[in-house]
Amino acid sequence: MIHARIWPTAALLATLAACGADGIPERPEPRSTPGITVTVDASAGISSRNR
Repeated sequence: MIHARIWPTAALLATLAACGADGIPERPEPRSTPGITVTVDASAGISSRNR
């Protein structure tokens, strides 16, 4: 009956080792911002023309 507990535990440990679960995750290096700037100007309103 002990083998019923050993195999799932061994499989879980092997999976974690294969995934690279080796410690606390580290923050990735910040990405550089691209040199493109997009600017949008929008306006909305109501106007009436009374003649």
